[in-house]
Amino acid sequence: MTNLLLSLILFPIVAGVGCYVLRMSVVRTILVAATAVVVTVAAVALVGEAPTTVLLGNVMGLEWGAIVAVADFALLATVLYFGIKYKNVLVQMFTGTQLLLLAVFEFLILDHEAATAPITVDNLTVIMVLIISVIGSLICLYALPYMKAHEEHQKLEMSKQPRFFLFLVLLIGVMNGLVLTNNLLWLYLFFEMTTFCSFVLIGHDENVRSPRNALRALWMGSCGGLFLLGGIVLLYLKTGSLDIQTLIATTNASPAVLFAVGLICVGGFVKAAQMPFQSWLLGAMVAPTPVSALLHSSTMVKAGVYIVLRFAPMYEGSFLSYGIALCGAFTFVACAALAIGQNNGKRILAYSTISNLGLIMACAGINTPLAITAAIMLIIFHAVSKALLFLCVGTIEQEIGSKNIEDMRGLFTRLPRTATITMIGILSMLLPPFGVLMSKWMALEAASSHLVVIILLALGSALTVVYWARWAGTLMGSRPAGTPAERQATLVSAPLALLCLMAVAFSFLAPVIYTGWIAPMFAMAPFTVSFGILDSAMGGFMVYPLFILVGVATLYAFRKAIKSPGVKVSRPYMGGGNLNETDFNGPMDTAVSYAAGNYYLGEFFGEHRLTFWVNAAAGALIVLMMGGAL
Repeated sequence: MTNLLLSLILFPIVAGVGCYVLRMSVVRTILVAATAVVVTVAAVALVGEAPTTVLLGNVMGLEWGAIVAVADFALLATVLYFGIKYKNVLVQMFTGTQLLLLAVFEFLILDHEAATAPITVDNLTVIMVLIISVIGSLICLYALPYMKAHEEHQKLEMSKQPRFFLFLVLLIGVMNGLVLTNNLLWLYLFFEMTTFCSFVLIGHDENVRSPRNALRALWMGSCGGLFLLGGIVLLYLKTGSLDIQTLIATTNASPAVLFAVGLICVGGFVKAAQMPFQSWLLGAMVAPTPVSALLHSSTMVKAGVYIVLRFAPMYEGSFLSYGIALCGAFTFVACAALAIGQNNGKRILAYSTISNLGLIMACAGINTPLAITAAIMLIIFHAVSKALLFLCVGTIEQEIGSKNIEDMRGLFTRLPRTATITMIGILSMLLPPFGVLMSKWMALEAASSHLVVIILLALGSALTVVYWARWAGTLMGSRPAGTPAERQATLVSAPLALLCLMAVAFSFLAPVIYTGWIAPMFAMAPFTVSFGILDSAMGGFMVYPLFILVGVATLYAFRKAIKSPGVKVSRPYMGGGNLNETDFNGPMDTAVSYAAGNYYLGEFFGEHRLTFWVNAAAGALIVLMMGGAL
């Protein structure tokens, strides 16, 4: 078991260093592939081993507590160096405060004899490790051909891939460490390491926007780290423990303990880009697509929701719990509204990610067995579908040179395979019987006794339909045929196909996942996920009848498509002013090309209209949440 766990954490770290030191592309490919195999096999082998605790105090003859302490100070010093180098006062302020607080805690407060460094494996940990290892590995494999094409497009004289893959692969090991650790100081170290990795990866291209957005991610991540460290110190002062399992078993927590847990949860809010901290994740869109996919689907943002879910037992039944639900529900609806005003595919995915993370936070705050179940299932299905969609957008961008969904009109005639997979990815976020909608259904029932929360969730769900349906409709738009067949590198097509298969298969297996894996975490399973008929309007979800209907409809659509290969595409009629198939007679007898586009309701849902006000409201809700904790 110890070797298994160390493989999940240390092997990606060693492989990442190997990618940096051994700069040959063949060696890099072997190391990335080896990492994918090792962490995937280790993650699968972990299934069935929970619950268990592994003490690492003397493994390999090392004193791990001392190593973590040194690593904490070294990492903070490195972040402070970059804050000074780039003259960023916020990075300097947040990091300097952390250094001072950590020094006081380590040398004056912490009882090192009592401190332990165990790793604990339970069902939630196993689920997170599987998501990080499997989906993260597919993204890293996809990045191999993607980054080669990316650098060819940039015409770089010297490749920056060694550094890129160092931090990309390292991030998998760091995230595995974050979800496996049972020691709060270890959690803090891995939390800060994800911040530094994201800073380097977001700034990878070193263009006009990259440094600014990377520094924003660094100072916001450092702000989240300060909240987390402050919560850890206060929690230790009040409980005398850094053991997470011991802490979450605490009942009747005092106001001071709840306030400390609230600080930890705000740190999770920052990492999960919850409002008003969402700008760092939106800025991450300037990074290469594999970075966006890894940050948004399986790694960075999931760290935030994992932390809030992990400490859920400590704030159950408190005002803090309701405050978390309210903050999450507000982020869900606000970011869904902001996504409507976007035409950039990656920004739509970014706002959708933040919105869905808000829904998971709302479930964590509702804090019933059904709500926590919905949150865990949302984590699973969202990770798969969102990783798939980010990789699809990256593939499309490299082929057509644009992320604008208007330029994806008629994509089926140009990139039929990618367009089909993209459509499946969108439908998996939007329609039954896919798992995301099923999980939302569960979340809505869990929120049925919280009037304000369920209203916000219902509004957010309605707004979500708008931007997904618009994007799907745009993809299905027509364009002249006759383009060559789509060709893809194996390491592009294979991850896309596997993620697409997973999005469908996991939804089909939702009853098995729920009844065999998630429901046993709780004393009761109040939701029916089966092939049966609904007993009422709420409380159940017909998975297999819906799959049968979808299958029949798909076969019918293919049959109709096969029978009508020669359908003529009709061009817009310009009142007799058509000059040819693409132009009409404009002012002064000049040819003007016609253009069709979606309406993005910018006057209602534009970022310039909403961002300030929703950020102010979200900030006020967090202050209210923390005040109520006391």
